[in-house]
Amino acid sequence: MHTTASAPQPIVNDDISLTSKAADEVRRLMTSNNIPESHGLRVSVKGGGCSGLSYVMGFDEHPKETDRVMTIQGLRVFVDPKSLFYISGTVLDFSDGLNGKGFVFNNPQAQRTCGCGSSFGV
Repeated sequence: MHTTASAPQPIVNDDISLTSKAADEVRRLMTSNNIPESHGLRVSVKGGGCSGLSYVMGFDEHPKETDRVMTIQGLRVFVDPKSLFYISGTVLDFSDGLNGKGFVFNNPQAQRTCGCGSSFGV
């Protein structure tokens, strides 16, 4: 009997997740930058970077009409549909270890990543 490798299964969970460390760091950034709690964390991707796509994070007062709006760890998170296509299933973490300090995107869809972890390819 001959078996062939099956195609990758689609990701069923189309949300993203934040670890408690990432959520705490987002709250710290909001406080230190005087960003109201009513604002949301925008997570997106843009073309560029050494691997093809780069992660982008920022704060927005309101979601855009087509955004997916999620409440994660008590934080509002906004993701546009195009970005969600590339980052669904991603777990956003925060590292403050010896290898550097910053947000870490654990993206199950990334086929390749750059050394700094800020860009990826699918």
